[in-house]
Amino acid sequence: MIKASINNKILNFIIEIEKNKNALNLVNIPIQISNKFRKNTKKRSSYASNKIEGNPLSFPQADAAIESKNRHFLKPEQEIRNYYLALELLEKKLEEREKLSLKLLLQVQKQICDGESKEKIGLRGEMPPGILFAVWNSDGTPAYIPPDYSEIPSLLDELFDYVEHSDDHPLIKAAIIHYQLVTIHPFEDGNGRTARILSSYYLSLSGYGFKNIGSLEEYISYNIDEYYDSLQMNLPVLYYNGRNNPPHPEIWITYYLRVFALYASKVVFIALKETNNLEEERLSHLSNKAKKFLEYLKKRHYIRFTPVDLAKELKVTNRTVINWCSELAANGYLKPLMVKKRIREYEWIEKER
Repeated sequence: MIKASINNKILNFIIEIEKNKNALNLVNIPIQISNKFRKNTKKRSSYASNKIEGNPLSFPQADAAIESKNRHFLKPEQEIRNYYLALELLEKKLEEREKLSLKLLLQVQKQICDGESKEKIGLRGEMPPGILFAVWNSDGTPAYIPPDYSEIPSLLDELFDYVEHSDDHPLIKAAIIHYQLVTIHPFEDGNGRTARILSSYYLSLSGYGFKNIGSLEEYISYNIDEYYDSLQMNLPVLYYNGRNNPPHPEIWITYYLRVFALYASKVVFIALKETNNLEEERLSHLSNKAKKFLEYLKKRHYIRFTPVDLAKELKVTNRTVINWCSELAANGYLKPLMVKKRIREYEWIEKER
């Protein structure tokens, strides 16, 4: 089991990520942008995580596979669709606040490997006599020899117990979940994809989902060699020769947090840019007088008001205020409150956007 060791570099990355998390929480993201981000994030993650495993599709091809219906899909297309559906499954699990468990792990891997042969679904079993289970290089040499199949249940129990009871920072836990699932290698297929998707799920479960903006897997896919080198930590190929308890786990943890810090910084930039662009577009639809009225409401922190009261305050007619309010309501700034089918008050809805 990998044991976390915190150095100054790791601590600084955690502090940087926390700052960006707090900054993002201050950004009011309209629901239409949030929905766009959520779908695009799932698409980018589906594309990137499969790209890491050698899937040959471009992003436009992956996007087309996700959007297509009622046709035969080639294997690379099906892999993309499977990952996307696994992300949708985990969206529902997140709403239910379901914790990491063997049951959830098996559900996710089954969806990721949907359509594969039966022996590739679920925990791997005993190999036939004389056959070694390993991850193989293209030249026929083993790149990694994972633990014996008989140890998988206990190793997974140890991992889930760690996630549940350790007081490590959630970012550290996510890095360890990722490493342990890849290293335990519990399945014949889908180990890397399952490790990436479940570590990201744990981040969301722990409040580090960054509002579903951007894809962490995409940042990993920018340099696949660095990703695998960091996972392997220059250790021997046999699990029992160091990968079960790596002497320098900070190599992997530092890599993971550095990539996450880059991702987190970019997310805040994207969120601010998109919301500012939308705000400029919405303001462009307002008349100058309605804009001034909007600024007046903001400066005086009006939450709820009647047109007649503001008409007296501004020394204009009641109809003038009603016209301004109607314009602001049409552009999503105010919500009319009805009493007996008549608008009696308006409420500021900036907090709901």
